[in-house]
Amino acid sequence: MNMDLTGKIALVTGASGGIGRGVAVELAKHGAKVAVNYLSSEQGAAETVAEIEALGGKAQAFQADVTDVEAIGRLVSKIENAFGGSIDILVNNAGHLVQRLANAEMTEELYGKVMDVNLKSTVFVSKAVLPGMKASGGGRIVNMTSVAAHNGGGPGASIYAASKAAVLSYTKGLAKETASDGILVNAISPGFIGGTAFHATFTPDAARQATVQGIPLRREGTPGDVAGAVLYLVSELSAYVTGETIEINGGMFMR
Repeated sequence: MNMDLTGKIALVTGASGGIGRGVAVELAKHGAKVAVNYLSSEQGAAETVAEIEALGGKAQAFQADVTDVEAIGRLVSKIENAFGGSIDILVNNAGHLVQRLANAEMTEELYGKVMDVNLKSTVFVSKAVLPGMKASGGGRIVNMTSVAAHNGGGPGASIYAASKAAVLSYTKGLAKETASDGILVNAISPGFIGGTAFHATFTPDAARQATVQGIPLRREGTPGDVAGAVLYLVSELSAYVTGETIEINGGMFMR
């Protein structure tokens, strides 16, 4: 068994930067043809593709709003046509806190946005790739949850935390449904990962430093730390692993 992904077609949602870019590049390094999905950052997606191509890999950028079910269907069709086959690997990386807001001030609009980008996208992109995976005899799906799913998140992030907890639970349910079709479904739960727009936008520097001091490994994680775990889950090394969540947090949360 090895980590060779040659001949596999992978879709990474939200891959214009941060964790998504790290995952896309790592999969390409090991032979996968990578569909780089993005919502609005065309330049970021182009940079991800360029990085992959510079390493000798194959990738193409695909714009789509993965909270829109019709757009998801079009996205999957475009990828299959571009790469000449069905998607073998799906990494549901797209997600967002959107805004920090206390529950006392929560609006229905913000609630919907947070749940859609984190849970709805995961559910319906997964649904869209399942027929192709079943027809080809199997596949791998990796969903992105968060340490917030376990601890409720930081200030003003309870709905985000709830959406990520739902992703964790959904991963287990989907794993049970698809096991007989050879489709393995697992989740990655990142902790404090630097080099991402998430913390650059939502975490003040003082809070960042305080968080790092509380991490046993005494450093922020990197997109590469997450990408390595994803690679394991989509390779043959994880052939007997499904319905699981891998914690990537430097020891800040231990189960």
